Amino acid sequence: MTGAAERPVEMFGAAAGPDPAAEPRRVPLAVQRPGGPVPATLWRPADGPGPWPAVLVGHGAGGHKEAPIVARAARELTALGCAVVSIDLPFHGDRTPPEEVGLSAAERRSRIGLDGWRARNALATTEAVADWRAALDAAQARADVTEGPAGYFGLSLGTRSGLPLTAAEDRIAAAALGLFGYSAETGPAGVAEAARCVTVPVLFLLQWDDELYPRADALALFDLLASPRKTLHANPGRHLDIPAAEISGALQFVAGQLS
Repeated sequence: MTGAAERPVEMFGAAAGPDPAAEPRRVPLAVQRPGGPVPATLWRPADGPGPWPAVLVGHGAGGHKEAPIVARAARELTALGCAVVSIDLPFHGDRTPPEEVGLSAAERRSRIGLDGWRARNALATTEAVADWRAALDAAQARADVTEGPAGYFGLSLGTRSGLPLTAAEDRIAAAALGLFGYSAETGPAGVAEAARCVTVPVLFLLQWDDELYPRADALALFDLLASPRKTLHANPGRHLDIPAAEISGALQFVAGQLS
């Protein structure tokens, strides 16, 4: 079996083919930040004027704003009556460093090593949170997106930025997170502090045999979440072996909290 460290997390959900009848409308979303524009996409239901509540969907390591997991989430969430916002996180998608353009996720990681890859993403967390908040501002300025409560879905790298976002942004009313962990010995830095500030409903997904984030670290992170309404779903398998039904269930959980 090919290890998850050799595959982009964008492969979550890639096996689920699109339903042409359920394809959402996909439009560019203009997001401006002091350092420049943030590449972003808005996905909205194909029918009706809205407005719809927003759900932010974060891609995984090596992914991008329209990766298979994001597109799948957008199809399912728009069918549930939500608008979806996705961005290219720092060093990903249209923000890939020039020297890494055209390389696979495995090739990009091999250039700097897995530890270096993780360290770079960790250092970009503050920027990523600010990018997400600006994207939510831009989406909610539209007539077809409701103001106020929004949701978040993101696994692995999507949790790396989504956890502190959920802690800092009052508009996030529910989150589905997971495939990530925390160790008192190795960190990552800032994760425990963010988890202790998360009080909204959370569904946390864990792979029992995850080779990238040990089970004990994932359980420790779940334990740190301050939410009185948190639920853990665990399944056997490695990092990328998460069942499709768990992804669908997580999306339904977030959408249900906004209805």
